[in-house]
Amino acid sequence: MREVEVAIIGAGSAGLYCMSQVKRFTNDFVLIDGGELGTTCARVGCMPSKVMIQIAEDFHRRTIFDREGIEGKEHLSINEEDALEHVQDLRDTFVDMTLSNSIDLLPEDKLIESYVRFIDSNTLETSDGDQIKAKRIIIATGSRPIVPDAWSAFSDKILTSDEVFELEALPDSIAVIGLGVIGLEIGQSLNRLGVNVTGIDQQNIISGLDDAEVNKVAIEVIGKEFPLWLGEAADIVQLENGNLQVNAGDKSIEVEKIFASMGRRPNVDKLNLEATGLELSPNGVPAYNPNTMQLGNSSIYMAGDCNADKPILHEAGFEGRVAGYNIMQDKPVEFKTKTPLAITFCEPNIVSVGARLSELDESSISIGEVKMAPVGRALIMGKNRGLIRLYADKKSGKLLGASMACVKGENLGHLICWCIEMEMTVPQMLRMPFYHPVIEEALQAALYNLKSKLEIEETHWPLEIQPLN
Repeated sequence: MREVEVAIIGAGSAGLYCMSQVKRFTNDFVLIDGGELGTTCARVGCMPSKVMIQIAEDFHRRTIFDREGIEGKEHLSINEEDALEHVQDLRDTFVDMTLSNSIDLLPEDKLIESYVRFIDSNTLETSDGDQIKAKRIIIATGSRPIVPDAWSAFSDKILTSDEVFELEALPDSIAVIGLGVIGLEIGQSLNRLGVNVTGIDQQNIISGLDDAEVNKVAIEVIGKEFPLWLGEAADIVQLENGNLQVNAGDKSIEVEKIFASMGRRPNVDKLNLEATGLELSPNGVPAYNPNTMQLGNSSIYMAGDCNADKPILHEAGFEGRVAGYNIMQDKPVEFKTKTPLAITFCEPNIVSVGARLSELDESSISIGEVKMAPVGRALIMGKNRGLIRLYADKKSGKLLGASMACVKGENLGHLICWCIEMEMTVPQMLRMPFYHPVIEEALQAALYNLKSKLEIEETHWPLEIQPLN
């Protein structure tokens, strides 16, 4: 039996960040992974999806060429094979970059390429039956796409994020079931690349939006590109010709493929966590402290998608650093979590920052907003469709959260997130410079609208300007 100080299960983003901290304190560790090396982000997530989005956006730009006096758009076409090969080439580049800076640098005895299961709280068993005893263990096993068991009869017609970037040709038609982040990004991209796309979600919201006004605008804008069937669950039947008939409420369509984007399942079901003695939730995930990443009072920590909380790379990085640091301490340190930030890279970008509207007491907040229609830079770009909404404490003016569907939302979201992290007030944000003409002026307009609704006392000078003394 091999004995080590620390065993890290999972060599994805969270596991690699864990390792970076563990290495500061000990060289007596092993990194264990039985799957394909390279992170979910690089292989089947963030990075290849952005390549596909970029290709689709570049091709879609032709739709406004006429108004700009650019002729010849009718001669433009997509070479599917070359486009998909470009996605795969860049995907492989990102994977190689990730591996070359991490796993490829490890001595051979530090990496165990095998799945493992717990025998007890300090002992792991590999697929070959070898055992590893570790004083401390970090679980960073990631997650996988959810596909209903009922769809197994036509599994060859189902695509998830694990398969879509391996395509050598695009389907003629596809139903995207689940309009969260991945569903919207891939659905819009495929539609712009010439696939007949129908988006379906049993909820009446898209991208997890809980601000009804922003949700309404997002549905209206994206729904002009491809149909969105909301509020009804999808039922699927395979036809004699091999295609699939998708029914949702009183609507029905025949498609060649299904893109399943109904969330992700934590990869904990084969770890035999029952052997650890930890209390497990119904989905098999142990309770953990989000400030320390410790499981109960045990010597086991957890980080990344496998905790079924925030399946986002920067959160996996944060949790990995916390878990990797704390597992080497006699007493774990509680760290402040990051301000929530969620971005869907469709067009318009859909962004949620800080507190969600549903989490706030609407009697104690003020809401400011701006529509994108008159924003000069957005109008020039041909992307002046959308809405920004900001939430602040009405008494103090402290910014609490935001929701938006707008061009460059990915950038505005970061600015807002940083301001919330620094506990800035609306007047303090308005003291920052806003150049002209930029999309950030939309944020400035939303802040002025919000300031007018706050119950804070004005000075002799406007609050957004600051005297030297």
